[in-house]
Amino acid sequence: MLLAIDVGNTHTVFGLWDGKEWAETWRHRTDIEATEDEIAAWLRSMFELSGYSFSVDHVACASVVPGFDRTISMLSRSYFKTEVKFLTGASDHGVQVDYQPPTAVGADRIANAIGALASFKTPIIVVDFGTATTFDVIDEKGVYAGGAILAGPLTSLQALVSKTAKLPAIELRAPETVIGKSTTHSIESGIMFGYAGAIDAICARMAGELGVQPTIIATGGLGSVFLPLCQQIDSYEPMLTLNGIRLFASRGSSLES
Repeated sequence: MLLAIDVGNTHTVFGLWDGKEWAETWRHRTDIEATEDEIAAWLRSMFELSGYSFSVDHVACASVVPGFDRTISMLSRSYFKTEVKFLTGASDHGVQVDYQPPTAVGADRIANAIGALASFKTPIIVVDFGTATTFDVIDEKGVYAGGAILAGPLTSLQALVSKTAKLPAIELRAPETVIGKSTTHSIESGIMFGYAGAIDAICARMAGELGVQPTIIATGGLGSVFLPLCQQIDSYEPMLTLNGIRLFASRGSSLES
């Protein structure tokens, strides 16, 4: 059994791989103040609720929150008696990187590239909806060619509401019409359709620079929300990052891929 961990700025996703498929996935708020014991207590309850014993053979992690890495290491060492295999830009991950410096590419972005290369024909653009929305470009030769970073929709919404006195917080959902008939409707329109337009514009410009139409994949928590709003996105792959971590974990080990 493999426990794959995707540590994001807002949430951490834990995935349990049984050698053939993802048996379970769980989300927990990323809290750098949490101890390994607190995380273990929650995680043990998730295992037990799903009918699994609190035991794995391997642990692999992609993290964009360095302050949480020690907690993950201690969790693995204390409760699973194994060392975490961390995916970083400097790891032997098998992806050629055209970025300056190559080691500066985030672990989640490398995981996305690994997962995409295993399942899709190049060139590929991965749009990962998180606290920040990242765009990862893999060219026709399978090289990680760079990308873009955009403030995530929730981050943009929170900034808007916090900086204004009268605008209300809203749920991220697309209204039926772009022309808003109320303040809430207007904010929904601006955030949802404006953000979808930004996604399409960036992807279209990237495709133009590649010189050929790529496969464009969405992943991340809000990817399914924006899939029907974006004309450029071909599919939503919620397990892409975890699959990249899993494939990285299998390099040089007996772990089934």
